[in-house]
Amino acid sequence: MDEKTKELIAIGASVSAHCQPCVKYHVGKAQGLGIREELILAAVEVGQMVARGADSAMHEFTQELFGKPTPVTDCCTAKGRFDTPAGDAQCHRG
Repeated sequence: MDEKTKELIAIGASVSAHCQPCVKYHVGKAQGLGIREELILAAVEVGQMVARGADSAMHEFTQELFGKPTPVTDCCTAKGRFDTPAGDAQCHRG
């Protein structure tokens, strides 16, 4: 795996981990490697998507743990979340 790919992965992972110093470091390193801003922003978006999915899953888990129903607030509930592996997750209603 080349260094540019590693940095894009590190950016997404840092965003999903909510590590601001990590994001700043890896974005700077990516810029230093000449990675285009649109690719860096795409990595940020993937990290945000992962973080939202994890947050939603934890919310559902804790609600179920206490026997409370989980209200559907968006289309990405457990049954409709992330059915594509390429970072372009899709949500299916119903």
